Amino acid sequence: MNFSLRTTLAAAVAATAMATTLAVPAAAETAEPLDYVALGDSYAAAPLVLPVDPSNLLCARSLADYPHIAAKALGARLTDVSCSGATSEHLTTSQYLGTEPQINALTEDTDVVSITIGGNDTGLVAAALGCVNLLPKPLGSSCAARNTKDGVDTVKAGIDAWAPKFDIALNQIKQRAPHAEVFVVGYGNYIRPGGCFPTQPMWDVDATYIQGATDHLSAALRTTARRHGATFVDTYSLGIGHDVCAAPADRYIEGLIPAHIATPLHPNAEGSKAIGSALASAVLSATRTG
Repeated sequence: MNFSLRTTLAAAVAATAMATTLAVPAAAETAEPLDYVALGDSYAAAPLVLPVDPSNLLCARSLADYPHIAAKALGARLTDVSCSGATSEHLTTSQYLGTEPQINALTEDTDVVSITIGGNDTGLVAAALGCVNLLPKPLGSSCAARNTKDGVDTVKAGIDAWAPKFDIALNQIKQRAPHAEVFVVGYGNYIRPGGCFPTQPMWDVDATYIQGATDHLSAALRTTARRHGATFVDTYSLGIGHDVCAAPADRYIEGLIPAHIATPLHPNAEGSKAIGSALASAVLSATRTG
């Protein structure tokens, strides 16, 4: 981590601690807040989670998504351009009329960047929805069998084919924000091994398969992040016991049949809170060790 960012973060944390301990609000003003830009798709944007961000309704972005949670914890100045349905192409091209390419939010003054991307590029989202089976075996068909026909896993192959585009994306981020620390937030723990049919309408073999594909994408993000000196933020571990099979009150990822106001197979309010806290911790940890 570059010295200026370490200094800014350390000052911000110290000022916050002083303000909390001594109840001196002016102390927090002595530190310049971090400039934090959040990029990514609906995993970052948390569509339907209230309150809705009115600045761009097409992106279905929440004001309680993980970037907002992290920014509040860090006392950062947030520019959140995450957008539901985004692919890596939308980092450099407009997703909707009047919506600028996400990367345009970056400047030389950006201190922190977070990004979650790839689920739409690789067809993983569509593959997961294709695994829904309302009836028990043998009625219906297995998505795992369809996607591994003839011994080729088409979903994993698609992830591997896309991974070089993420290399390019991280290079572009570095060019636009040369002094920023980049945090790549991985996709989470959606469904436990074997699933929980019929609580969630996905056969056991298909539940295991789709989580394996999700893990494969997160592994690609992790490997690429490390190659570029970015920090990978794991959201699988923090989701153990909080997947779609958990009791509704314990879920971080919303089920195929939602129990909360959130998009199915996306972080709900509690999930966004947990991910945002993990991201903030990762930023602070990078400050201490950088």
